[in-house]
Amino acid sequence: MLTERRYDIDWLRVIAIGLLLIYHIAIVFQPWAMFVGFIRSEELMEGLWKPMTMLNVWRIPFLFFVSGMGVYFAIRKRNWKQFLLERSVRILLPFTFGILAITPLHTFIFQGYYKLPLDYFSHPAHLWFLGNIFVYVLLLLPLFFYLKKQKEDGRFRRGLSAFMSNPLGPLSISLFFVAEVVLVKPQVFELYALTSHGFFLGLLAFLFGFLFVYSGKSFWQTLLKWWWLYFGLAVLLYTLRLIEFQMQSPGYLMVIESNCWIFTVFGLGYKYLNRPGKALSYLSQAAYPVYIIHMFVLYGGAMIILPLSIPVLFKFILTVVFTFVVCYVIYEFLIRRVGFLRPLFGLKWKHFDIEKIKPERKISVSEA
Repeated sequence: MLTERRYDIDWLRVIAIGLLLIYHIAIVFQPWAMFVGFIRSEELMEGLWKPMTMLNVWRIPFLFFVSGMGVYFAIRKRNWKQFLLERSVRILLPFTFGILAITPLHTFIFQGYYKLPLDYFSHPAHLWFLGNIFVYVLLLLPLFFYLKKQKEDGRFRRGLSAFMSNPLGPLSISLFFVAEVVLVKPQVFELYALTSHGFFLGLLAFLFGFLFVYSGKSFWQTLLKWWWLYFGLAVLLYTLRLIEFQMQSPGYLMVIESNCWIFTVFGLGYKYLNRPGKALSYLSQAAYPVYIIHMFVLYGGAMIILPLSIPVLFKFILTVVFTFVVCYVIYEFLIRRVGFLRPLFGLKWKHFDIEKIKPERKISVSEA
């Protein structure tokens, strides 16, 4: 199996989490924010949503692809029992803790901001993604370990590698995603959270993320050579969606656009980001805990900043800065340093001696 360290995938995962935070902040400044449970600004920035709709068709599928790739790397030195235990600790534990203790926090802030009666209830909120991932692991575990046992030059791997060496190879997987939207018929393509559409789309992306890495270097060489083709198709389909369909193209076009953006990002990442660094060592550790805590931090920032008498653009910028800075502070000075908190936020249990602070070993996508 492929043993090459893939720093570009780690970088892309970090970048995707950063974009997720900005995307959620942008929702605060949209007229429909309250309908999806967000605090809403009285002053809006509706123009901000056009670039966000470009991002929205691929940001969640992209994370599912990356998660499937991570499984490929994670099973290289583990048997199925070890892998299942590791995924339970790394995914199921933070998911359960998050539902009980983290996601209710931004509900409290929402209720306080709108002077509603305070009421506790556990719910997955943005952590629905983790629940889906764990279910996918359970469903696909037999297939993944079956493929792991196959020879390097086995017929299926050789055929898959040859198929992915053609620019139409990666693009052809869109047929499965088209079938999903035809069968499930989502009312809104970008509505992934806690929907059957989000579940099956994520399952497909998770599976193909694994298969892309399993196929070997041919997939990556294809993206490296043809990223400009995928980028051109993505821009064309986004422009068509913007001008002709008022941002809601037919599902089959949304699927192709989504995958073309994703293949572009993977291709450019493979070309420019496949290198280690101290920043990556730190950020790849921080990304998972920050994802878990960012919503209540965002809501807290909105509660403080939105009432200020400043232009709405400054409110948006301040909310972005507040969210990133406070997430960093909570991660760096609490989650990362307090031993019993680490596994609750997806980090490995480790005694942290504050007197002997050393750079932590990089956690790659293979362990994320």
